[in-house]
Amino acid sequence: MITTISQPITLDEFWDWYPDGFGRYELHDGAIFEMQAIGNHEEVISFIMMELVVQIKQLGLSYLIPKQALIKPLDTNKSAYNPDVLILDKSSLNDEPLWKTRSTITQGKTVPLVIEVVSTNWGYDYGHKLVDYEALGIAEYWIVDYLGLGGKRYIGDPKQPTISIYQLVDEEYQVQQFRSNDLLISSIFTDLNLTAQQIFDVVNL
Repeated sequence: MITTISQPITLDEFWDWYPDGFGRYELHDGAIFEMQAIGNHEEVISFIMMELVVQIKQLGLSYLIPKQALIKPLDTNKSAYNPDVLILDKSSLNDEPLWKTRSTITQGKTVPLVIEVVSTNWGYDYGHKLVDYEALGIAEYWIVDYLGLGGKRYIGDPKQPTISIYQLVDEEYQVQQFRSNDLLISSIFTDLNLTAQQIFDVVNL
């Protein structure tokens, strides 16, 4: 059973409330959001994670993919994100003050790559999270919009399934977009041999 709590709340209150091992939740400006993904959403996440695990093993990288770790944005005690896919550099974890007690990341250098798979709340992925991940200095951010739900200003008109890969250049994100049989270009996984369509096809198998 999840204990109810009056909102808005602080990050400390969110940590104390968070039900260990039950569900996925985020804190947005003091409000709790349950991240309950549908089946297709989970299939896309699983496929991407398996592809990246292969890359991590082949390249011998000291990376891990946690299940429910949080990212704390800069300059706030009222928000924390639980990304769909989070790649962490194990060599940086000793410098994370909240990792061992709260499974929370506060420094961009610890996160080579973060991925959000778009659902109906796409505004957070293209808006708040994009700004906050950039400010933290996270090297690469993927927005996987396999249903083409995002606004036209983000994915174009007509809207279509799109993967937007943001890479940090001079402390600002530069974006490349991939559709159909475009081969994804990642600065973190340079040998990745994966097209946008291969990800989109996961939900059509």
